[in-house]
Amino acid sequence: MEGFMRNVVIGLVCGSLILAMELAEAERPLKLVDLANNVQKEDGFADFILQLWNLSKRGDEPSRHHVWPEMRFGWRIILGSIIGFFGAALGSIGGVGGGGIFVPMLTLIIGFDPKSSTAISKCMIMGAAGSTVYYNLRLRHPTLDLPIIDYDLALLFQPMLMLGISIGVAFNVMFADWMVTVLLIVLFLGTSTKAFFKGIETWKKETVMKKEAAKLLESSRKMNDGPTLGYKPLPGGPSANGQLKLRSDGEVSVIENVYWRDLMLLVMVWVAFLAIQIVKTYVKTCSVEYWVLNSLQVPIALAVTLYEGICLYTGKRIIASKGKQDMNWKVHQLFLYCFLGILAGMVGGLLGLGGGFILGPLFLELGVPPQVASATSTFAMTFSASMSVVQNYLLNRFPIPYAFYFVLIATIAAIVGQHIVRKLVALLGRASLIIFILALTIFVSAISLGGVGIANMMEKVEHREHMGFESLCSQT
Repeated sequence: MEGFMRNVVIGLVCGSLILAMELAEAERPLKLVDLANNVQKEDGFADFILQLWNLSKRGDEPSRHHVWPEMRFGWRIILGSIIGFFGAALGSIGGVGGGGIFVPMLTLIIGFDPKSSTAISKCMIMGAAGSTVYYNLRLRHPTLDLPIIDYDLALLFQPMLMLGISIGVAFNVMFADWMVTVLLIVLFLGTSTKAFFKGIETWKKETVMKKEAAKLLESSRKMNDGPTLGYKPLPGGPSANGQLKLRSDGEVSVIENVYWRDLMLLVMVWVAFLAIQIVKTYVKTCSVEYWVLNSLQVPIALAVTLYEGICLYTGKRIIASKGKQDMNWKVHQLFLYCFLGILAGMVGGLLGLGGGFILGPLFLELGVPPQVASATSTFAMTFSASMSVVQNYLLNRFPIPYAFYFVLIATIAAIVGQHIVRKLVALLGRASLIIFILALTIFVSAISLGGVGIANMMEKVEHREHMGFESLCSQT
């Protein structure tokens, strides 16, 4: 049975390689140990399959080197800046960070090795997410008297997200690159398709609402019963801040708009996880201290998530951003959403991305408005991205000048993107634009990251490198 499953998996991988053969010809900046003199050239598709089969059994591990190109003005830095700008703008709007665009850009265009590209990508995600969160802290819910960030959703998912990231990072070490690539392509294509159909559904609902509003407005004018109808925020869930002074542009003071107790609880979780990750850098992998530190993350995440889950189950808290769509939470639903939070983190840690690729579509499925889904997903992702940046800095995994430059690009792009899309949504009355941008960003990420992954696989096949599972304990 194991032999049959192995043949099926290898057949699927080979099919993917054929479909992406053109992408595989892209020049790879990462220079591995040159084994070309020891490689015996084989022709024919059957030989290629046999070669791939044999590589999955080999245990030798190639040496890897950091590739940090010199920072100088040229076409690479210009093109990379443009792609990074649009990637950060789209990622911040959709609430997914943009890592699926940053990593290929840094690898193929700027010339970093994959691990350094992932580290700098985390820096860019942190910059874009941080500026987006600062922008959103003053904004209110599009229709309810609430902040645009749903803190109850953040409390339910953020601890599980950070726990999942720790698991995903370990899986990233153990899983073969071709496994990660296949998972990425399948997951991202499925998620982008789901988000696209959700956008179409929301677009149709908005069209119906706009037609009904136009009929009511016309009827009101003809009957001359009163003043012209205008948009007013609907009264929604509880407001912890009493009467808020809403400006004409829909913004309020940050001090009035933030649920500080919830924010402090999330910050405490972040500090605890960060402290564990920092201490882990000074202990030997797979030692007793290593496993003790890893296990400490579980009670920290479970404590906060259980607190929020019990409050939702008993009705002490509600997902107020959904409006009047009260939800009677079941125990199995809470377990499912906690699992999905861990899954989002695992995907983020495994692929070197933010968890927004899972959280954004998930929040939409829960019935949360697109603006709130994007803002809350970005809010949760800021904690995980910043933790990764600190850890990568301590491990010296990225050059500071490049990181600072691209963080600046991502920060500016995120603010510009948020401002433009907010104006477009207000002008067109189409919040579904955010969902379509989310679907587009995930789809582009699937193509770009999938292409880079397939090119990397082809290079490993050519050099007869090991393509099976790795041991976590063999890593330094």
